[in-house]
Amino acid sequence: MAVALVGLPGAGKSAIGRRLAQRLQLPFVDSDHVIEERIGCSIRDFFEREGEASFRDVEQSVIAELAAAPHGVVATGGGCVLREANRQVLRAHFHVLYLRSLPEELFRRLRHDVKRPLLQVADPLGRLRELHDARDPLYRGTAHETVETGRPSIAVVVNIIVMQLELAGVVTAPGPGGSLSED
Repeated sequence: MAVALVGLPGAGKSAIGRRLAQRLQLPFVDSDHVIEERIGCSIRDFFEREGEASFRDVEQSVIAELAAAPHGVVATGGGCVLREANRQVLRAHFHVLYLRSLPEELFRRLRHDVKRPLLQVADPLGRLRELHDARDPLYRGTAHETVETGRPSIAVVVNIIVMQLELAGVVTAPGPGGSLSED
């Protein structure tokens, strides 16, 4: 089974993905960590030195590699849906979940974050609103399902996701032993 999480920066893709992978007893991969290993520096440093287009090239390559042997839970970078090739590969090889939060919720979570290059601007809330307006249709078009991540705890969101995956037939409900199984 392969699940990919998409959404804006701060929507919880990494934290929820890690917990979901544990719950489903699957490997977890954060595509941003794979990218940082590949480029040998932080995404922020690479962004500043090489620019967004070069970063997106590396990101597209990593997404394609992860889709070549899809298994487990993958947290993607917030902008991976900007490229049509990524949207097609994700939708074809993964059960894609859009972790959706309103910009105001994201700002509350990220207001002190200095690692996200696209939010290092004078008006981060305004930037989050712009990103949401531009990317929300792309996330929706890529995802098989949408999960609201505004206020619920990580545990509640993971429970919601597991129920959605069960309803979609991606996993089966826990048996007598209490563990989920893949279909």
